[in-house]
Amino acid sequence: MGAFPEHCADGVALAAVADAFDTPCYVYSQTALRARYQAFERALEGVDARVCFAVKANPNIGVLGVLADLGSGFDIVSVGELERVITAGGAPEDIVFSGVGKRRDELERALDVGVGCFNIESESELERLNTLATRRSQSAPISIRVNPDVDARTHPFIATGLSENKFGVDVESAATLYQRAAGMDGIEIVGVDCHIGSQLTDLAPFSDAAERVVALIDRLAAEGIDIDHLDIGGGLGVDYQADNPPSIADYVAAVCQAVGDRDLRLIFEPGRVIAADAGVLLTRVDTLKPAVATDARSFAVVDAAINDLIRPALYDAAHAVERVGAAGDGAVTRIWDVVGPICETGDCLANERELTLAEGDLLVVYSAGAYGSAMASNYNTRPRAPEVMLADGDMIEVRAREAVADLMRGEKRLLPER
Repeated sequence: MGAFPEHCADGVALAAVADAFDTPCYVYSQTALRARYQAFERALEGVDARVCFAVKANPNIGVLGVLADLGSGFDIVSVGELERVITAGGAPEDIVFSGVGKRRDELERALDVGVGCFNIESESELERLNTLATRRSQSAPISIRVNPDVDARTHPFIATGLSENKFGVDVESAATLYQRAAGMDGIEIVGVDCHIGSQLTDLAPFSDAAERVVALIDRLAAEGIDIDHLDIGGGLGVDYQADNPPSIADYVAAVCQAVGDRDLRLIFEPGRVIAADAGVLLTRVDTLKPAVATDARSFAVVDAAINDLIRPALYDAAHAVERVGAAGDGAVTRIWDVVGPICETGDCLANERELTLAEGDLLVVYSAGAYGSAMASNYNTRPRAPEVMLADGDMIEVRAREAVADLMRGEKRLLPER
């Protein structure tokens, strides 16, 4: 399926990865990562634009390194992501620093390395950055993130462009803030920023948001504030299960149409649409619990859990799941709930899937390359799964499996008083 036809990618069988690294295990295809990034490059041919991969989607240094080698820029939301990009070979001047709550030390580190742009989300942040930059005799390049009050028609947890969301400032406040920024010694105005949400499967919200932000840019120009770039954010969805998102080419064309012939450089911040289908999660069936009553459910308990992939529990997300290879002896065909061993009823990776399964069978969970390992935790003291990059017939471990000792590092037992 997708980047893993016949359960194989880059000349390597998924079953071989599971044998070499055990399960659960994240697997990425270098070929697929490159292809999705290059799809943006093709769509933007002849357009003054920069693609900045949203690091939050997948911060693995191996993944970031593949994209850095292609010339990608990066969208970050923390100093930790900044350090990852630099370690992976990304250029600081090609980084945009987003995020609604940047700490002082994070701003200082970003000034140290010279990030390309700070996406400002509040008056307070603008004042703080100006003070820090002025003390250093620097001029910090900024965009202000505009909240256009556009319904992205996505899950409420990943909608960011409505007036009720915490992100950005409204159009009127943004215009006033730009006037203030224009008079600050430590600030250089370079752009306008907008991001309305994630996993969007309709072009209309993108077009609507772009038109509203472009109107602000025209207004600023009339007031003597020239804007060099428009950062339109990311958010283009992927086809988890019959979601039917627009193509990258159609998405780019819609934004370009809204911008028209204005002299603006465009910045795109794709994350999910580059990484999701380039990765899968491998897991094995540990225990089968077939229903014993007609109104009961049948459970396939696997060794992956919500600490490995929280999206189904958090967003009601639906990932395609398949068995890899032939079913084991005594396999049973049923409608299974694929669940993990975590002590939570919500620990379910897939609901009501018709599968033929036996204990020990290997399963693949598709479209797990974005917001999969990136959101993993150690809940129930479970070590995080390894991450493996497939490239030119090789299996490269780009993150080793944690040991339980790793999880306890830095903790200490209180000694009894004597």
